[in-house]
Amino acid sequence: MASENVAHPSLIVPVGHVEPVPRRIRGVVGNRVVFDTRRALYVWEWRAYPQFSIPVEDLVDGVLVDERHTEHRGAGSARRHALRVGSAVREGAAWVWDEDSPKPLHDTVRFEWEALDSWFEEDEPVFVHPRSPYSRVDALRSSSSVRVELDGVVLAEAPNCVKLFETGLPTRYYLERMYVDWSRLRQSDTVSRCPYKGTTSGYWSFGSDTASHEDIAWAYDFPTIQANRIAGLVAFYNEYVDLYVDGVPLPKPDDPTR
Repeated sequence: MASENVAHPSLIVPVGHVEPVPRRIRGVVGNRVVFDTRRALYVWEWRAYPQFSIPVEDLVDGVLVDERHTEHRGAGSARRHALRVGSAVREGAAWVWDEDSPKPLHDTVRFEWEALDSWFEEDEPVFVHPRSPYSRVDALRSSSSVRVELDGVVLAEAPNCVKLFETGLPTRYYLERMYVDWSRLRQSDTVSRCPYKGTTSGYWSFGSDTASHEDIAWAYDFPTIQANRIAGLVAFYNEYVDLYVDGVPLPKPDDPTR
């Protein structure tokens, strides 16, 4: 089953759009700062979410080594570079934009996310990819009751919930653990990370008399500050269970692999 934390579809921003990032952005390899900038740019190479593009002048310990390979990267052509940080070399780590790219991108470099050990917006770590300025996450307490069924078995029934609203994604219903029938669920080893919510603390699966359903529920014990109301609560995939809110069955949204 796909992770709950997939890219947020963009409903607004076109491919190739560039705009300033109003935050200090830093990247680190080991204990060395690759770059430190207050002049980063968002660049949408695809619609789902942006990347950071960093002025080459703002590299600190990072050195770019041209690998003499050019590709089109959505916003324009870019030349692939390795990244050298002290004795460490990360091949294929960076893309320096060519002249056919939007003018603001000239003399900037876009790093592959996994090529760096950690990223920071101001002093807060960022996971998976940059957060889009056009995506929101709102976690709101609600008196709506929620019942979760699958293959005719009630897996959870709660008198209230926290509703999590994310731009472009289905509403998720987070429930107190006391209202979940844990005798019906088994924990899996799945872990996923989301730039908007953090790192999951657990996924759970369910096996009925007729089928096995993997990773249908998850929780964040230590979510980001923006989503702190879901801490320790459990949500089920609307896509794979029968979900009743205030007694009304919800239609299933599209598969989250999208």
